[in-house]
Amino acid sequence: MAGFQHNKNNHLSPGTPSHAPISEINVTPLVDVMLVLLIIFMVSAPLMQQGIQVSLPKTKSPALDEQEKAIVLVIEKNGSTNINGREISAADLGSKLRAIYETREKKEIFIQADRSISYGTVANVMATVQGAGISKIGLVTEPKDR
Repeated sequence: MAGFQHNKNNHLSPGTPSHAPISEINVTPLVDVMLVLLIIFMVSAPLMQQGIQVSLPKTKSPALDEQEKAIVLVIEKNGSTNINGREISAADLGSKLRAIYETREKKEIFIQADRSISYGTVANVMATVQGAGISKIGLVTEPKDR
């Protein structure tokens, strides 16, 4: 600081320059930056929580379909089959499945067969299901007791 010198009490006084470093930090720029950041966050915080209201256009398109209900094909002890509780003869099974899955987007079915049914009967039903154009077949089981 030009024009100041140390006196006997080690205080700066007007006079010759001193080469001692200044130990005080100028906090004014820091306070200015912090106030600007505070204002920015105060303005932007409510927008992040509530969002911006937008007036959406109206169209005549249909609403999106809800998730399709799963189809369960049950093979009972006596060999009869039913789809979601409705009994279907073995001869009509392929045509009924084609009619059901004609408009469905997901081509998947779950087969629930009785434990005592032979493997050949389940395989024949699975072949009929695949012949009807259903690509995903799931077998329903019960969890094993531990």
